[in-house]
Amino acid sequence: MATIRVAVFVGSLRKDSFNRKLAKAVEKLAPGDFEFTHVRIDDLPLYNQDFDEDYPAEAKRLKQDVESADAVLFVTPEYNRAIPGVLKNAIDIGSRPWGTNSFAGKPAGVLGISIGAIGTALAQQHLRNTLAYLDMPTLGQPEVFMQMKDGLLDDDGNVGNDDTRKFLQDFVDRYVTWVRKQIG
Repeated sequence: MATIRVAVFVGSLRKDSFNRKLAKAVEKLAPGDFEFTHVRIDDLPLYNQDFDEDYPAEAKRLKQDVESADAVLFVTPEYNRAIPGVLKNAIDIGSRPWGTNSFAGKPAGVLGISIGAIGTALAQQHLRNTLAYLDMPTLGQPEVFMQMKDGLLDDDGNVGNDDTRKFLQDFVDRYVTWVRKQIG
């Protein structure tokens, strides 16, 4: 079976990021033929249309990371009812200059975790609107809006609650099946 390469965008730069832990949990629940690569976004310059003639090396690297992937997974916190600026900046860089959208046609999955009661519901809706414009088919269900609690996820992506593990396994199984169908 061929390896399916997934580019992972974690929208948090925090050292102890809950969303990085969630990304690791998802990766651990995926089958062996899925390979996950975290796309670095912490070193990107702010997008500027002046780059369109000559992209900085970090931006070229991001575009190549996306282009070499079969699918994309976005794991995002929610800041002020939207996605973090660092994630939006990475998406802007990857989709520019006009006519060179590295994301186009790549199947995407979206999930997130925060300490808030509604998890990352509004950030995910914000992100889904952007992904639709970028021509990224995006898995609609199940939606994963998780609230972080003590002991839920550890640094290695282990899930400390059986019901949560089953819920995440359902998301992973649906994402895997859907990606395989999309890349056919």
